[in-house]
Amino acid sequence: MNQTVGVVGLGVLGSAIAANIKSSGFDVIGCDVRAEALDELTSQGAVSAATPRELAERSDVVLLCLPHADALRTVVSGPDGLLQSPRTPQIIIESSTFAVTDKEWARDTLLTVGKTLLDVPVSGNRILALRKQLTAFASGDESACREVEPVIMAYCRASHYVGEFGAGMKMKFCANILNLVHNSAAAEVMVLGMKSGLDPQLIHDVISGSGSSSSMFETRGALMARNDYDHEGMNFSVPLKDARLISGHAAALMCPTPIYQAALQPYYAAVAQGHHDEDAAAVCAAMELAANCSR
Repeated sequence: MNQTVGVVGLGVLGSAIAANIKSSGFDVIGCDVRAEALDELTSQGAVSAATPRELAERSDVVLLCLPHADALRTVVSGPDGLLQSPRTPQIIIESSTFAVTDKEWARDTLLTVGKTLLDVPVSGNRILALRKQLTAFASGDESACREVEPVIMAYCRASHYVGEFGAGMKMKFCANILNLVHNSAAAEVMVLGMKSGLDPQLIHDVISGSGSSSSMFETRGALMARNDYDHEGMNFSVPLKDARLISGHAAALMCPTPIYQAALQPYYAAVAQGHHDEDAAAVCAAMELAANCSR
């Protein structure tokens, strides 16, 4: 493949995505504010760019995987942002979890210089990203989505075109509710089983693959069984940031989400107990404390 893909944002998901794009045969350019993230990527045979503008000038397709909306605004319209790159036409894949209005601002701003922004968030965590098992929800200009589908499939197991710009983010909100509810439910099951005298690894082995299982139970349940929450590296800041967006979106539509709100409570407890920088599977540890369950 002769295409060059530029990846802006090499955090928990972005670093795994960039590595998979590189291993799929694309040339990859990375950009991140952290030198250590760039060092890791270049050790895998990719190259680095100092700014989003420089990256865009050297890339056929650009992919954004950013932590918050302020970063999106800087990357798009900052002094060295994508807006300053003269390379057009150019397709930019926005894969982060933001409010639809923030992504619409970025789309409209980039369109003024002939760049096409697509809203393509992904469902999955770093464990799934490393295994190339993410699912993409592509939205925006359909022909542009089809054009960059080979890039998307370089880091995903499946990609679905879900409609007009912003539909991807709305689908991601729905998927995130299931991810969080399944994670809290997995922790509840593990704690009940352990307090009943069952071995946690046995619980995970027996339920995995059964009709009662889920992707969250099989991936994060494995961390719960090992009582090891340093493995993945996606801490509680991500689901709690997303929760504010999801709750606001549902409230604006007057749509009740009582199960989701209940499933959020172990997340708050885990952070209060000092697990903020651990993987979100540590909701299991919070529930163990609540149940006075000792391993």
